[in-house]
Amino acid sequence: MTSTVPNAVEHADEPELPPITMFGPDFPYAYDDFLAHPAGLGQIPATEHGTEVAVIGGGLSGIVAAYELMKMGLKPVVYEADQIGGRLRTVGFDGCDPSLTAEMGAMRFPPSSTALQHYIDLVGLETRPFPNPLAEATPSTVVDLKGESHYAETIADLPQVYRDVAEAWNRCLEDGADFTDMNRALRERDVPRIREIWARLVEKLDNQTFYGFLCESEAFRSFRHREIFGQVGFGTGGWDTDFPNSILEILRVVYTEADDHHRGIVGGSQQLPLRLWEREPEKIVHWPYGTSLKALHVGGEPRPAVTRLHRTAGNRITVTDADGDIRTYRAAVFTAQSWMLLSKIACDDSLFPIDHWTAIERTHYMESSKLFVPVDRPFWLDKDEVTGRDVMSMTLTDRMTRGTYLLDDGPDRPAVICLSYTWCDDSLKWLPLSANERMEVMLKSLGEIYPKVDIRKHVIGSPVTVSWENEPYFMGAFKANLPGHYRYQRRLFTHFMQDGLPEDKRGIFLAGDDVSWTAGWAEGAVQTALNAVWGVMHHFGGGTDATNPGPGDVYEEIAPVELPED
Repeated sequence: MTSTVPNAVEHADEPELPPITMFGPDFPYAYDDFLAHPAGLGQIPATEHGTEVAVIGGGLSGIVAAYELMKMGLKPVVYEADQIGGRLRTVGFDGCDPSLTAEMGAMRFPPSSTALQHYIDLVGLETRPFPNPLAEATPSTVVDLKGESHYAETIADLPQVYRDVAEAWNRCLEDGADFTDMNRALRERDVPRIREIWARLVEKLDNQTFYGFLCESEAFRSFRHREIFGQVGFGTGGWDTDFPNSILEILRVVYTEADDHHRGIVGGSQQLPLRLWEREPEKIVHWPYGTSLKALHVGGEPRPAVTRLHRTAGNRITVTDADGDIRTYRAAVFTAQSWMLLSKIACDDSLFPIDHWTAIERTHYMESSKLFVPVDRPFWLDKDEVTGRDVMSMTLTDRMTRGTYLLDDGPDRPAVICLSYTWCDDSLKWLPLSANERMEVMLKSLGEIYPKVDIRKHVIGSPVTVSWENEPYFMGAFKANLPGHYRYQRRLFTHFMQDGLPEDKRGIFLAGDDVSWTAGWAEGAVQTALNAVWGVMHHFGGGTDATNPGPGDVYEEIAPVELPED
């Protein structure tokens, strides 16, 4: 068991079941098989080779889309307002060993993210287990609630009430969401069964909050159990900040085990988009061998921020950037945070149908903050002379820090502490404070949990911090749908299917994790990038090999549930 509260019913008696992937449930398409197929992702007519396509946003979704479009023989023109990577952002500490890094955005990735793993393997990156609470890679965990601390190496070391909460969550999933049936169907990629279960649940639960779902379960009749579950949670820590969100958002996570068995990327996650930017594909059409995205851009840099998007004659997409350069394209892929279309970028209403504008405007983003400090060594592995326990542990608490993660690269090397990782209201509490002010509050909170540990004496550099809600090109960490938002999400995700749109609404394709059904997960960024690649290919008259149909080719068989009035 790797979670404080398990996020799945155990399958110990069924070892023959295949591993889980992020295969649906809204769109059960095998992106991993699509990527692995020797026929490739498709081709475009030779007459279109070399045609420029705008790719707006240099995060993972944008870079994956640009990379695959380049391989097809198109010329991606990437626009990036800040730095390649988006929320895959890895930073160092001034004056410290360059090997010491902090993941300001995405830092842990589940093995069910199989399309993401394709690119991690492609660029030769290594992963290792991430030290989540009570994970096998985590030496010890301390759960500190209401001033009372409990030390644990496994969940069996925690008081009975925590095991009761774990059992309540499993029962809640079984009774209210057919967990075992759906988990099995996803493992076996049984599309008819997935669609049957999910269609019923979407209609039943679209208007339900996470908290309301718990309250309706007999297993969670106890307020104390719901409180503990919210503060401690499952997989990565407390989930009470998600309580107002749609329960469908949570079910997508637990069905696919997206919140379990996490791994981190050695050296930092930002290496993935950066390496793709520089990678020279072995199989490429039109462009000479040795071509990379970097080589296709003047000076090896993306174009600057987009300041205006509008339609011009012939249903073209015209892009104005921060340098005042104006270029017109037959196709564009927009992967930046969707609210940019409402604020930072001057847009024509004619870019999208009005229902899509409504969906963009209704997007709900979660706030998130982190603060890291470099330390001289992983001192937390020292043993307390009296108890024999680790002097400090991965910590879940209801204090201001909420989640504290301990990250090391060996006993004799400098290490990093994520002093605090918070979301929503907990994140907003930090917003007015500088990095040093945040550190002082955090050290005070941790000092109350570990009164015999002098964390400060081990700190060897200045803290680094981020509040994603304050980042001008993001304004939030990740999307999380509220009850009733399923219809909006469906419109955004299915936007790559444009044959049914008027001709004057085609040619620009939405992508990015917030357009996906798994917002906040890099897998969603990859999947929607591949949808957009298929859309652009189709827009230019291209197609896939018959032996490797793309997401648009099988769309009618696996299209997301359509609710009334959508």
